Amino acid sequence: MTEFDLAIRGGTVVTAVEQFRADVGIRGGRIEAVGANLRGARTLDAGGLLVLPGGVDSHCHIEQLQPGGGADEESWETGSRSALAGGTTSVVTFSTQFKGRPIGPSLAEYRQRAGQAMVDYAFHQIVTDPTDAVLAELPGIIASGIRSLKVFLTYDPLWLDDRQYLRVLAAARRHGALVTVHCENYEAIGWMTEALLAAGLTAPKYHAWSRPPVLEREATHRAIALAELVDQPIQIFHVSCPEAAEEIARARARGVRVWGETCPQYFVLSAADMDRPGFEGAKFMCSPAPRDAKATAGLWEAIRLGTLDVVSSDHSGWSFDGPRGKRVNGTDANFRDIPNGVPGLGSRLAILWSEGVAAGRISASDFVRLTATQPARLFGLHPKKGSVMPGADADLVLWDPTRRTTITNALMQHTIDYTPYEGLAVTGWPVATVRRGEVVMQDGQVTAQPGGGQYLPVAPYDAIAPRGVFANGFDPSTACS
Repeated sequence: MTEFDLAIRGGTVVTAVEQFRADVGIRGGRIEAVGANLRGARTLDAGGLLVLPGGVDSHCHIEQLQPGGGADEESWETGSRSALAGGTTSVVTFSTQFKGRPIGPSLAEYRQRAGQAMVDYAFHQIVTDPTDAVLAELPGIIASGIRSLKVFLTYDPLWLDDRQYLRVLAAARRHGALVTVHCENYEAIGWMTEALLAAGLTAPKYHAWSRPPVLEREATHRAIALAELVDQPIQIFHVSCPEAAEEIARARARGVRVWGETCPQYFVLSAADMDRPGFEGAKFMCSPAPRDAKATAGLWEAIRLGTLDVVSSDHSGWSFDGPRGKRVNGTDANFRDIPNGVPGLGSRLAILWSEGVAAGRISASDFVRLTATQPARLFGLHPKKGSVMPGADADLVLWDPTRRTTITNALMQHTIDYTPYEGLAVTGWPVATVRRGEVVMQDGQVTAQPGGGQYLPVAPYDAIAPRGVFANGFDPSTACS
């Protein structure tokens, strides 16, 4: 009988389409067999547990470079530890371009920093300033394995106007990349913010007032319409409300190649959390802002319909205290001057399982599809990542579907000094995490070493191919840059 390097025995394998009792045999860091009575030089007992593919978090900010020098508080080492503790084995993070500067030097520094990763990783390339010189860099960057470009339709100093956005869409189409979009209306948010501050409405809760769902809906519609003009596939990031999801659904009904993502914060947080006493509401500020129970119900319906098919963390942590935290401009800062973003690498899977599978809203296979298989497919990492199947990397999570846990910041193992989910009771928790055949977490203890992660260059892939449909049959991407 064949003996594998590692055999995971006695568990129930869950894929994006089915569940079945099987052992998993691993050799050389890959899954070699899924079947019965497999033996290994080492054995991991999965009796009573589910065997899931390692989570693929396709939207998280880890040690992202800052324009004034330095980087985000969450390092590759601490971010990786949190991810592995929570059952995530692969991430897609962000290389930054700063306005007025080329991409190359920032990308080189970011690659160097990522050398400390303990998870496997790919990059999105943020484009904030699509000048001719920057567009000339993109073919080489895309060919090197970065096949998704990130653009913002809001935020100083990141936002692009419509013409700049069109230039990025056209470049992506020419060179075979996906475009991912943060959809909120920059000018309207600025106008609303000025009006709120002028009226003396400055507390954290007014962050949500400054960017209501209508501004996310409008920007989502515009982002899709311009992508349709260029025939460029896009993904809409962090959909927070059913109004934006409806724009995606309408476009998909026309055949437009657009995908939608949402995040756990929109399932368990609300705008009311930003109205907590004192400065406490700042802990819950992110963009788009959490909405209300009606919006949450609408997001679950969009997941059921397949309109939203990825759940990422959008981990973007700022500590509550400290020199770079939420209080950086003082505890009396107005909402405009409070860093916004919430940590979520370690809690993503547990919250979605608890709110989704344990609550009866989705199946275990839906969970796998949303957190591993579809993000891997959409970003060109499948079948290497995202599935329990022979030939795939042996990235696996042993999952206890009934374990009751109360989330605390200590369990998250990130560097951020708080979690917005403190005290949240969840059902479902990771017992062990396997990365490329190595057991890197058991019972909350992460044993991976910095530098153990691998870079995942992405080759061209069919999932993001354009349709070849243009207004009047004319392809503007070949004539305009």
